[in-house]
Amino acid sequence: MNTVLSARDLKKIYHRGSEAVHAVDGISLEAAPGEMTAIIGPSGSGKTTLLNILGCLDNPSEGALSVGGDEIFGGKKELSEKKLTGIRRRNFGYIFQKFYLIPTLTVLENIMLPSVFYRNCDICKTPQEVLKQLGIENRAGHLPSELSGGEMQRVAIARALINAPRILLADEPTGNLDSKRADEIKDILRALAAGGITVIMVTHNLDLAKAADRIIEIRDGKIV
Repeated sequence: MNTVLSARDLKKIYHRGSEAVHAVDGISLEAAPGEMTAIIGPSGSGKTTLLNILGCLDNPSEGALSVGGDEIFGGKKELSEKKLTGIRRRNFGYIFQKFYLIPTLTVLENIMLPSVFYRNCDICKTPQEVLKQLGIENRAGHLPSELSGGEMQRVAIARALINAPRILLADEPTGNLDSKRADEIKDILRALAAGGITVIMVTHNLDLAKAADRIIEIRDGKIV
């Protein structure tokens, strides 16, 4: 299988006093271009911790991770934060349950915000491209307070796509939406995967999970 992301024996151990808590406990997985993976499990099972490690937002205690051919964790040399930042920019888009839109900026300005940090980005999309792709081009001049929940999540997805990521990581992307808006976001994520983007999402929404190519269930930090 052609992989864009490969994880092997990932562990994340926290210490609470004398107790060692295994938030992620020996997880291995691979993800291919255009594959949509849903990670499910009860609260506290380690889903978000795993997603953060896969997205290079958190370091594992043990294990190996490679993304786009780059060895991130588990190699002979630990990468600097500067190099990790570059890897995130080249490979990842992030979507969260909370939209994290800046209320004083318009839709267009919120979408453009990441590009401030991408100097000389030759792969970045234009805001107009992602606005049209997400069907919100007519909302470009509106503030977040003038949008519905579904529209705000579309803006958040558009912002995540501005750097043309290989991998889209989504943490409860429909958690704050009603069923109709959740179905719209499901269709968008499915279309993005069909377009070649690897989508890895954490969700409690079983309808959304069933739209994925595969479902990984986690309990107590382990794949079951």
